[in-house]
Amino acid sequence: MLPEIHLGPLTLQTFGICFAAAFIAAGALIWRRFEELGKPVDWAYEMAFAALLGGLIGARLDFILENYSDVKGDLLGNLFSGSGLVWYGGAIGGAIGVFLWAWWRKYLTLTLLDVAAPALALGYAIGRCGCQLSGDGDYGKAWNGPWAMAYPDGTKPTDQTVHPTPVYETLAMGLVALLLWRLRDRFTNGTLFALYLLLAGTERFLVEFIRRNDDVALGLTQAQLISVAMMIAGGVWLLVAFRRSPTPATA
Repeated sequence: MLPEIHLGPLTLQTFGICFAAAFIAAGALIWRRFEELGKPVDWAYEMAFAALLGGLIGARLDFILENYSDVKGDLLGNLFSGSGLVWYGGAIGGAIGVFLWAWWRKYLTLTLLDVAAPALALGYAIGRCGCQLSGDGDYGKAWNGPWAMAYPDGTKPTDQTVHPTPVYETLAMGLVALLLWRLRDRFTNGTLFALYLLLAGTERFLVEFIRRNDDVALGLTQAQLISVAMMIAGGVWLLVAFRRSPTPATA
């Protein structure tokens, strides 16, 4: 665990480093895919920047909405604070940013969703490395198993051993990213993105059972409810696609 790196007078947050690395890696993957598809590779950087800008805005707004009673005394300060980024708010904001970019580039196609799928999984996996290094409270419930960890020096410290759920998520979504990348020429017309929705939703739904988030409805956390929606959307999409064409389209 290493929440901060000190380089002389400069202090770097490891979460921020991993956050940046996630966007760089996702952008590189998109760059490679655009090159394979014969599209301008510069689009990868434009798309990544649109996702970054929209994601930051969405994550901040979501954090403020979820914690309004705690931050209402300084809304402007919390809006531009360097802490408090909510994944789903960032995902929605990033999606809006990419949508606007794609509309500007006249590339609002299902192919774009397939291009984004492996990059989303890879970015998430790297981002969770930042959660692990910083000990930001995304760890799981108390546990005394063989690989249980405490986070005494984290930004949200705990001396109790817990499930290192960021590690689980990095490994799971790293494998999802690898699978989606290997299938990129076999699943097209949006089906690769549908598979991403199904797998990413399943991963988050399952890991929530050993995380410390509170239930909000039906004994499920907010993340699990969103994950159920992702799984249903992805599953129905795949079912409809395979009924129309039993053999996945080849790019």
